[in-house]
Amino acid sequence: MLMEMQEHKRIGVEHPHAMGIKDVMRILDTREDGLSSEEAQRRLEVFGYNEIEERKKVSPLMMFLNQFKDVLIIILLIATLVSLALGEILDATVIFAIVIACAVLGFVQEYRSEKALEALRELAAPRARVLRDSKIVEIPAREVVPGDIIVLETGDRVPADARLIEAVNLEVDEAVLTGESVPVPKTTSPLHDVNIPVAERKNMVFMGTFVTRGRGKAVVTTTGMNTEFGKIAAMLQEVEIEKTPLQRKMEEVGKWLGLICLIVCFVVAGLGMVRGVVFEQRPPFEVTVEMFIWGVSLAVAAVPEALPAVVTISLAVGVQRMAKRNAIVRKLYAVETLGCVTVICSDKTGTITKNEMTVKEIFVGGKTYKVTGTGFEITGEFLNEKNERIDPREDEDLILLLEIGALCNDAKMIRDKQGIKWVGDPTEIALLVSAAKASIDVEKLPEKFPRIGEVPFDSMRKRMSTVHRMPDGRTILYMKGAPEVVLNLCSHIRKNGRVEVLSEEDRRRILDTVERMAGSALRVLAMAYRELGPEVEKVDESVEEGLIFVGLQGMFDPPREEVIPALEKCKKAGIKVKMITGDHKLTAVAVAREIGLLEGSEEGKVLTGRDLDRMSDEELEEVIEDVVVFARVSPEHKLRIVNALKKRGHVVAMTGDGVNDAPAVKRADVGVAMGIKGTDVTKEVADMVLADDNFATIVAAVEEGRGAYENIKKYLMYLLACNVGEILLMFVAGLLWLPLPLVAIQILLINLLTDGLPAIALGVDPYDPDIMERPPRDPEESIFTPMVKIFIATGGIVLATWGILLFYWSLLSFNEIYARTMCFWYITMLEMFAAFTARSERHLLHEIGPFKNKYLVAAVASSIIFALIFIYMPIFQMLFKMTALSLYSLLLAIPFAATILVAFEAEKYLLRGKIFGMRGK
Repeated sequence: MLMEMQEHKRIGVEHPHAMGIKDVMRILDTREDGLSSEEAQRRLEVFGYNEIEERKKVSPLMMFLNQFKDVLIIILLIATLVSLALGEILDATVIFAIVIACAVLGFVQEYRSEKALEALRELAAPRARVLRDSKIVEIPAREVVPGDIIVLETGDRVPADARLIEAVNLEVDEAVLTGESVPVPKTTSPLHDVNIPVAERKNMVFMGTFVTRGRGKAVVTTTGMNTEFGKIAAMLQEVEIEKTPLQRKMEEVGKWLGLICLIVCFVVAGLGMVRGVVFEQRPPFEVTVEMFIWGVSLAVAAVPEALPAVVTISLAVGVQRMAKRNAIVRKLYAVETLGCVTVICSDKTGTITKNEMTVKEIFVGGKTYKVTGTGFEITGEFLNEKNERIDPREDEDLILLLEIGALCNDAKMIRDKQGIKWVGDPTEIALLVSAAKASIDVEKLPEKFPRIGEVPFDSMRKRMSTVHRMPDGRTILYMKGAPEVVLNLCSHIRKNGRVEVLSEEDRRRILDTVERMAGSALRVLAMAYRELGPEVEKVDESVEEGLIFVGLQGMFDPPREEVIPALEKCKKAGIKVKMITGDHKLTAVAVAREIGLLEGSEEGKVLTGRDLDRMSDEELEEVIEDVVVFARVSPEHKLRIVNALKKRGHVVAMTGDGVNDAPAVKRADVGVAMGIKGTDVTKEVADMVLADDNFATIVAAVEEGRGAYENIKKYLMYLLACNVGEILLMFVAGLLWLPLPLVAIQILLINLLTDGLPAIALGVDPYDPDIMERPPRDPEESIFTPMVKIFIATGGIVLATWGILLFYWSLLSFNEIYARTMCFWYITMLEMFAAFTARSERHLLHEIGPFKNKYLVAAVASSIIFALIFIYMPIFQMLFKMTALSLYSLLLAIPFAATILVAFEAEKYLLRGKIFGMRGK
């Protein structure tokens, strides 16, 4: 059968929607418990990866050749060829070699950037849950093959086209494929019309669509380009890489600086031509070609055409650093935006807390029991109100409560050689564990009371119901959910084995108990049931009424140890934190107090979903600054919270995991999805995914975002200060009718030495120690801050001033070649000192550790060594038109070069108090 499918051009199954389930399974040669790992691997080799074919990637060779597309490079090469034709073979060869070296440097930077972005795509690639070797496993979606049984739940993205074999209240959003805005209810029944449109194939699910409700299983029929999605060649699984605002700004900066540089080059070249022809009586054509090559060389060296690429590399490095700290960035601009975040809106469960639920207290039949034990260990005891150990099997109401919690539940207990494993949501696992502590066999319970229907949980309903067949033939509905929701659907209560009418006194006592439990930071769930008559044909919300209340289970979820230090860091960084939860107000308040988020009176600092419903958007905007806890909220409330904060001028990071969280996550400036419990829908719209669902990881990502931006600023300060200085030096020399301080070859060589390794090393510089003790950066703030402008101006003036003096002194004392060599050595050393002082715009070098960046130390050392080799080796002296400097000249240039470090360190000391509010210590 597999060979038959291979012969049919790897299509898979034709018209599976018109076949019965058994026929589809037979053709695909698969079983309901899935393929074996070996068979799946064989099919992967036959059918290929389940992915949409991407546009042909640019090869490394083409990437290298693209470095020569720059207009200035092309002009320089043409001029070099002209020089070659005039007999200047040596000069032309050396210039060509340097241009090649610069192209190699540009290629390395672009290649690194591309590889980093590829890694970003891999990190953000979708995954799928399939049955392999009779077990549910999670694999990359690209490894799904025809015949795989995929497991679908609310929020999942469908990894391939598949025929449904099980569907429980399953609805799928197919808007991305068909344009249908309303989710489509799904069924498993065959459709007899072979030519029925895709939008009407109710027993199929398609690649790229999303499950909005219910659950199901399906057998994969086609993958990759043979899916309906593949036929329209969409690229949903690819992370969109777009230019960031900073990249666009840098392109504009580069254009303006380039224009200024070209004007200066034109003026200086013109003056040089006049000098050569009029005063030195040289042939006009020879002088014209020489000055043309010189002018273009200066333009190539001074125009910062690499700025946008530098931004990409710095942001991509930030992405890699964040990934190491469990923050997976899906969109590059998020790195930039993270540094501006002023408010973090975080879920409580699993993000601020550990999501390791343990049932601690039970209220049933008017009695309260304590449950011992921690975590997911099934060892524990039940204690009564006198702290006496009791046998739970002697209380039938307690056993019923525990059975409801275990049956109205999608978690599972699995025994293997390693012991017991729990699979599922931690809240549901806690309910299984509490039942197991009472010696209930939670593995065999579903077999004894098989599930025949369900109304799934969602964050709007705040409840879940399942329908089970009893051994005596009766049909029972079990429900668990938020106490106030479940209680409102109950008309009776079970006490001491008897069913009574639920009185107002009962309601009050139950709600008082809920408040008491919630005040102890317990998450409380209520359990209820009702018997369904034979007349019930469909299980939906209409049967969720007239229930019998059984009791409550209170679970404790301890806060993460890392949260309190992370909150302290946020406080110092000027970032507000707001906790958002669907839990009871008192539970939320207790947790907020424990972690130090809520201090003093809670008046005006805590809002519930009901409070939000009573408020207009304008009223919410007025109070939102002071609110730190939002309890019993729905996903729709999250969207209102984001909108209110953004209208107040905040840059908002919002977490989310469920399907309904997606709008709020998408609306936030930085949408954060949960990697463990998050749905594919939310991950798809998020800017960042937390691999560990940890609040501290969000704070770490903000720190990395701030650091990445600072490193871009360092590179900018260093690059532009030196470039401006070189242009200014040439311009002043031309105005003073001096010879050119540097010839074309030397300009290009300095560009290669200084814009290469030292500049790259600044991109990975350690962040300032107080980077999380500063207020958030205004997103509208120019990267050209006052200190950046001062540094660029200082660098330009210092380089040009001492450069002219040293050049003129060398001209008087020696000759033109010696003077140019002196100028070359001076500029090289000055730029090395500039690289060190550019490491911070506010901290003095000794405060951040002068040698802390080992890459910069190595880069500077290698650049100096290469410069000395070029100056003292005869072969390079001939190639680069230099001569050996005396030890006196060599040492004389160093203190002049070091003035850039002294000048800027002094400026930091004197001005940082005014600019940054720091003491000039």
